Amino acid sequence: MNTINVQTHKSPVGELLLGSYDGKLCLADWKYRRMRTTIDKRLEKGLNAEYVEESSDVIEDTILQMTEYFEGKRKAFDIPLLMVGTDFQKSVWQGLIKITYGTTTSYLELSKNIGNEKAVRAVASANGANAISILIPCHRIIGSNGDLVGYAGGLPAKKKLLEIENNLFSC
Repeated sequence: MNTINVQTHKSPVGELLLGSYDGKLCLADWKYRRMRTTIDKRLEKGLNAEYVEESSDVIEDTILQMTEYFEGKRKAFDIPLLMVGTDFQKSVWQGLIKITYGTTTSYLELSKNIGNEKAVRAVASANGANAISILIPCHRIIGSNGDLVGYAGGLPAKKKLLEIENNLFSC
């Protein structure tokens, strides 16, 4: 059986579960989110692997880069990512990665950007299934009216992430 190395990390905005597989980060997700079991099962099944509580070089690099991000010293991550999901989910997550640091967009705009304007609800669902939070910046999605909308880490965490990025963006 293959293994996914996992480790808990206490970030300034909440506890994250970090996971790596074959030298790539496959998990950086909120430890106490509602979809925790669903996400974990998708990763274990998709990679034919089980979780083992152990760190790895990728996890250590992720913690270092996240620390720099939270300290305002990093705007982009250069961690190798392994996205586990359907082709459609992966296209949404790739679209999220392209959202510029310090900016926000709506589900509708994201749908247009990935060439699937009619799939707004499916895009929202894929956004919610993102297992690599912060690095795949689903926190940059806001409502069409400019309101903060659902976030796996909770709206206070989302607000804090956006504040970090907006404060730095103006520097």
